[in-house]
Amino acid sequence: MHFNAYGGNGAALAAALVNATDFRPPAVEAMLTEHRLLHAVVTSAEAEELRVWARRLGPVFGELDQDTQIKLVNELLDVTASKPYVSAHGGREPHLHFYSPDADIVSRAKDTTAGGLAMCMSFAGGSRLGRCDREGCGIVYVDTSRNGRRRFCSLACANRVNVAAHRARQVAR
Repeated sequence: MHFNAYGGNGAALAAALVNATDFRPPAVEAMLTEHRLLHAVVTSAEAEELRVWARRLGPVFGELDQDTQIKLVNELLDVTASKPYVSAHGGREPHLHFYSPDADIVSRAKDTTAGGLAMCMSFAGGSRLGRCDREGCGIVYVDTSRNGRRRFCSLACANRVNVAAHRARQVAR
């Protein structure tokens, strides 16, 4: 599934924040930079705000009915200062921005993640926002596979489940 780069980056950043275990400023800065947020310097207080935001993002991922996902994404959009606009800066094709370039890093991250999740819901119906099916894992992901049938966060989790199922079948024989 191809999402436009901006919406996909926002949804991917949302998944990264939910999966993050280290919210010290250097780790948060690296994550924000990896997901193309500019000027991603954060203080300890800002990193803590993003940790709290990540907890709000988490429930959007996983096996939810579409109405619940829409409600959760709309609640995220309600608390952001997002005012989307189209830009074609730097010789790039026109693309959507969800935040003012003058906004602080926490606002930009919130606007980007809420907007990215909204685009994911709008263009893929929310079924692409998954949570690993391996019992005890809980890592979230954005399914960009062609057929949209991803069930696991990684090949390692898929292999663990498949090997366990194979061994269970062997024992049953």
